[in-house]
Amino acid sequence: MAVGRNRGASEIESGEVVAFPLAARLGDVERCARELDRIHGSAAVEYWKIECRLLAEQLSALGLPDPEIRREVLAFQVEVQIAMAERYRTHATERSRSDSRT
Repeated sequence: MAVGRNRGASEIESGEVVAFPLAARLGDVERCARELDRIHGSAAVEYWKIECRLLAEQLSALGLPDPEIRREVLAFQVEVQIAMAERYRTHATERSRSDSRT
């Protein structure tokens, strides 16, 4: 049984199967965070819109209803934001450590 990581115990016990939990797709999360770290401005906005639309289209093709698609895409967006914040924190910590050595 595949269950999204943000699901509650009652949903797990009900036997609900989640076809495509986007928030758990770490490779896609990291890829998007890395790309958004690299690009900025309108290019970043356009990239992000395309990625979110592609994810929604994939979920729709799997037959998920619109409210579930919306929830999954929003969950994915949150995961990417968290990954970007972590990347920033890691880079800032590394810079701080290298500055203190000089």
